Amino acid sequence: MKIVRTSTIPLSLNVLLKGQLKFLNESYEVVGISSEGQLLDEVKQREGIKTISVNMERGISPLKDLNSLYKLYKVLKTEKPIIVHSITPKAGLLTMLSGKMAGVPIRIHTFTGLIFPTRKGVVQKLLISMDKLLCSAATHIYPEGEGVKKDLINYNITSKALRVIGNGNVNGIDLEHFSPKQVSETQKEQLRKELKIEEGDFVFVFVGRLVGDKGINELVKAFSLLNKDGKRSKLLLVGPLEQELDPLAPETLNEIKNNPDILPVGFQKDVRPYFAISDALAFPSYREGFPNVVMQAGAMELPSIVSDINGCNEIIREGQNGVIVPVKNSEKLKEAMERMIADKDFYHQLRMNAREMIESRYEQSVIWDALLCEYKKLIKERDYRV
Repeated sequence: MKIVRTSTIPLSLNVLLKGQLKFLNESYEVVGISSEGQLLDEVKQREGIKTISVNMERGISPLKDLNSLYKLYKVLKTEKPIIVHSITPKAGLLTMLSGKMAGVPIRIHTFTGLIFPTRKGVVQKLLISMDKLLCSAATHIYPEGEGVKKDLINYNITSKALRVIGNGNVNGIDLEHFSPKQVSETQKEQLRKELKIEEGDFVFVFVGRLVGDKGINELVKAFSLLNKDGKRSKLLLVGPLEQELDPLAPETLNEIKNNPDILPVGFQKDVRPYFAISDALAFPSYREGFPNVVMQAGAMELPSIVSDINGCNEIIREGQNGVIVPVKNSEKLKEAMERMIADKDFYHQLRMNAREMIESRYEQSVIWDALLCEYKKLIKERDYRV
């Protein structure tokens, strides 16, 4: 039996579903579909699966979207999968519609995050309409976490049954890979030297795209205020600057460029060394489904400061493995960062709990097994109906 997994860009298949596709390929023939690129080739080689490129625009582009829809339809008619399973918004809409047109019997979409709750007016209405259309074409909907599930219900996106697989998250966490033991003291010493991080510096790290929706404007402002108060700290920004879709404010870009304590290192294939030289994750995103970064930081024994949004407020429990602050609030973010530095007992308690609280809820094999069981159950139910 054949299963098709889709995402808008290959980065999602390559990073979000790393290892999972290979695991599923042991039970089914798995085909990965995403936009073309080197990362899609990497998925093919590493996961040992067939991949097909169908370019999809992340933004709204009606003509290009229709072209992608037709190409997906043709691929699905040729491949004839029993299940098609999408993640990411645009791939979800196009895959569910083309899957229905092509007669794929089981059409699954996992909502890894919702955009519309952070939008207003006409844009929000359009995004809600798109998600409703997606759900109408799908046979099964899985929110990545309880917060996403609640939003789907509150906004009346679908009347279909909604169920979170496991404790949430699409892929779980590889606890052997994300472990402080995987980074040597020599590696850490060398990286600190390269970045001019001195002994006694408290290092906050952000990992992700440097865009407005990730709370970078508020993070940079909070950190700048913190440093003006004389706290010895550094802010490590690990991720690509993406100014096309969601640009940072000019004053934020200027501060990043001119503040010697802000260390932008761009996209890094292996983020573990950067976690290893840091003291806490700062992740004030506006919206998430179930952020891998927060789980990765916890597995690397880092407490987190996160915004009070879906996913983040499920992984982090206030005062146990991190601190939760209001969205878009630089002052509260600064206060949380200040407390991490000043209250050593509080910080060490958070750090001591960080890895154990990830281990007990999000170990990767548990998520993979739960998904495989779900596929088998859906196929069995379909066979009964047929």
